[in-house]
Amino acid sequence: MALSVLSAPSVLSVYPDEESLSRAAAELFVQAARGASKAGAPFSVALSGGHTPRRTYELLARPPFREQVDWDLVHIFWGDERCVPPDDPRSNARMAREALLEHVPVPRSGIHPILCHESPEAAAWRYEALLRSFFSDRSPRFDLIFLGLGENGHTASLFPGTPVLREHTRWVSEVYVTEQDMYRVTLTAPFINQARLVAFMVAGADKARILTEVLEGPRDPYRLPAQFIDPESGTLHWLVDEAAAVLRAERKTDGGCALANGVRR
Repeated sequence: MALSVLSAPSVLSVYPDEESLSRAAAELFVQAARGASKAGAPFSVALSGGHTPRRTYELLARPPFREQVDWDLVHIFWGDERCVPPDDPRSNARMAREALLEHVPVPRSGIHPILCHESPEAAAWRYEALLRSFFSDRSPRFDLIFLGLGENGHTASLFPGTPVLREHTRWVSEVYVTEQDMYRVTLTAPFINQARLVAFMVAGADKARILTEVLEGPRDPYRLPAQFIDPESGTLHWLVDEAAAVLRAERKTDGGCALANGVRR
């Protein structure tokens, strides 16, 4: 079956293991940062939470990647956040801080966490105001957004069946996730789709089924919200390890999405 759910320029890169996937994601970060620097612009990136991206952040925090980024020009945002205290182990900002931000010379003025000390709704509006101010003199497009893929097809905090999936005007929204009994704050799909580059990181055999469903359809984004991610004028890059890609390899699909094998075999 062709990858008919995707229309943006897209690449699926398969790597032998999670370590090589993480290294490729770090290289993507460096390339995007250098591209922004050459244009004389700040580099804006939205980080993802979860287990998979942590290793990428750890790699960026040490040589050789650490020295390849002009950290003075980097602005760190987040794609979503759980409404928990900043030091809660579930906090996406805490994970990024421990793995990356405490080890690189990014200015404090370049770190923009989602703060949920107010109500979730107030936190969402405050973050949207921050983004609108940041992008007030340029196109509202992140240079890079990292995303993960949940086993239920969610990405960022765009969960199946939640009202945020029908949001068309806001950049940021609060969302209550019933199965977690928790409020979260998330970038909306229309705003994510403005980015120059969106990179999914997907690792592990437990993601094989959902990866195949999301990529090969049928298209049902209210059940599989990751299918909403389709950059309007940017590029969509799937960084996947062999364990997650095993079902696609077995089915030998083609078309729709350019396939590129990871070089570190």
